Amino acid sequence: MNVKELVKIVNGSVLNPEVPLTREVKGGCGADLMSDVLAAIQPQAVLLTGLCNPQVVRTATMADVAAIVFVRGKQPTPDMIALADEQQIPLITAPFGMFELCGRLYQAGLPSLETSLMNDATA
Repeated sequence: MNVKELVKIVNGSVLNPEVPLTREVKGGCGADLMSDVLAAIQPQAVLLTGLCNPQVVRTATMADVAAIVFVRGKQPTPDMIALADEQQIPLITAPFGMFELCGRLYQAGLPSLETSLMNDATA
């Protein structure tokens, strides 16, 4: 699915519409800890988060995230939107909580792109 299709599924609003919405989204990840995102997310995922600060965009850039969805209608600051514009990362706000948004995307066929942090010794 591409970002434009994802926006419809989450009933979202794009906050930086000048960024292309054609990028392919291969899966998803829901997280508020950016260290978890860096450790576990795979490229081309959508990041669902309730955290609303510039570090989210910086982390998404490093992790090759396809789009960021802010849960519960959260609104990023103008500085965050400007940074996302520079990095060409779509920012989306959606009215639902993280649990429901993850469920909607999973039901639409989007798999998890979180890798396990467990090693064979702890499995």
